[in-house]
Amino acid sequence: MLGVLGAVFGHRLFLSVLSSWTIVQAIKVIIPLIKEKKLKWYRFVEPGGMPSSHAAAVIALLAGVGILEGCGSTIFILALIFALVTIYEAIGVRKTVQEQAELLDIIIRKNPPKNFVRSKLKKSLGHTPLEVGVGIVIGFIISLIWMT
Repeated sequence: MLGVLGAVFGHRLFLSVLSSWTIVQAIKVIIPLIKEKKLKWYRFVEPGGMPSSHAAAVIALLAGVGILEGCGSTIFILALIFALVTIYEAIGVRKTVQEQAELLDIIIRKNPPKNFVRSKLKKSLGHTPLEVGVGIVIGFIISLIWMT
């Protein structure tokens, strides 16, 4: 069992994906520190925002599989579809949910229902195309570093 875990956690493809996610999430902590002079550790695990860790992770996976297995391999096609679906979801579905949460917050603030315990809805869920683009670039570069 330890041999399997060591093989997975020590594999450069896994390390490429993990480091891409970690670096992008760390950037999400650094940006408010520079802009607002506030350290917001929760941003390390929070979804949404600049840059997209979803995009970085799936592109690191896609690039790594392409380098290791070839772009014509079945596993590359699988990784490509996984990346496209994940990126579509990050920009489309999650962005829509974020916008709906913002609208619901406005409605509830103006007309609170009876016996309603106020809690703000989670708004930082989705990504803009720019946030996804930056995540893609970072994931690709990190993958090239690990895989070559």
